[in-house]
Amino acid sequence: MDIAITSGYVLPVDGDPIEGGTVLIENGRISAVGPDAGVTVPDGVRIIDATGKWVLPGLVEAHGHLGVHEEAEGWAGQDTNEMTDPNGARMRALDAINPADTGFADALAGGVTTTVVKPGSGNPIGGQTVAVKNWGRTVDDMLVRQPVSVKSALGENPKRVYGEKKQLPSTRQGVAAVIRDAFTAAQDYRARREHAAAEGTPFDRDPGLEVLVRVLDGEIPWCQHTHRADDTATALRLADEFGYRLIINHATEAHLMADEIARREVPVITGPLFTTRSKVELRNRTLANPGILARAGVKLALTTDHPVVPINFLILQAILCVKEGLDRGTALRSVTLNPAEIMGLEDRVGALTPGRDGDVVVWSGDPLEVMSRPLHTVIGGREVYTWDEERREGTVADPWYRD
Repeated sequence: MDIAITSGYVLPVDGDPIEGGTVLIENGRISAVGPDAGVTVPDGVRIIDATGKWVLPGLVEAHGHLGVHEEAEGWAGQDTNEMTDPNGARMRALDAINPADTGFADALAGGVTTTVVKPGSGNPIGGQTVAVKNWGRTVDDMLVRQPVSVKSALGENPKRVYGEKKQLPSTRQGVAAVIRDAFTAAQDYRARREHAAAEGTPFDRDPGLEVLVRVLDGEIPWCQHTHRADDTATALRLADEFGYRLIINHATEAHLMADEIARREVPVITGPLFTTRSKVELRNRTLANPGILARAGVKLALTTDHPVVPINFLILQAILCVKEGLDRGTALRSVTLNPAEIMGLEDRVGALTPGRDGDVVVWSGDPLEVMSRPLHTVIGGREVYTWDEERREGTVADPWYRD
């Protein structure tokens, strides 16, 4: 899968723009990036002429539900939340993803090549998240990394779900207690496991506690769903108590405590950003939030929370945030390199750097101009989406029929 994208305005994200640049992909990975004259394209490599076009890394969606919350499928395609157990640490989004979900084609049309798929927010502890490429026959073909984090939720959603069942947790204090109890049990489990190993005695494993121990040990970050400022404060309090790596997700009112978040160097994945205020937690939703966070020094990524906002509108959210004060460079990083770094995927995606995966998008113009669109979306050196200007429609390569 060798391909060269030539003569474009190349924006590596982690380096200076290159006017008249080439991105060479060999064996599925970027092998060279530079001015046309400085990159030797081997014979037989397929050429995409990007003259007059912008060339960027594939966008990265840091918090979505592609494949687990399928569109137009009703209950049959709804596998986002296992709402029968408040502690779902042993659940894996990986096991519920359907690559045939139409949202994956939308992602490619929007230039989004990688998504971190997460369980929903119905449980205090929802389960393990997974990073996938947005094209492939099976989720195993698409897999980038598993697990990427553990999803947890504070606030209205778990309180409503279990309150309706008349069981714990039905209040915010109950939600926090479920999380605290789980981590306390994981600490005890780790001590027993270490003792058994030292004594050479048998030990009964617990899949959920094994995952939580990895969180405590700093191997896996904790993705905390919060909207209200008080829930964000609870997220910080719990992370201080147990010492895990916190990533705040949604963060609707995070602008009200941006200084505290920045002081702790906690990254934020914020969004969805153009929805109605459909519940109390969203009453202070504002498109100015990302700009305020970024100016405070918070590492920022944007999310559509697909399908809450369709994933192909990820770049449109960045455009609207620029309109409301977010720096243009930060806006582009917030949908490329920042989400990759926040989710621990920067060795694979997020920038046009030799050694990273060959995930490249050719845009008709500046991606932060609303009329620009992806013309070619490349994943691992394979063109998987092409826009036909004459027919005014895009075509997604069929993963079941490969050349």
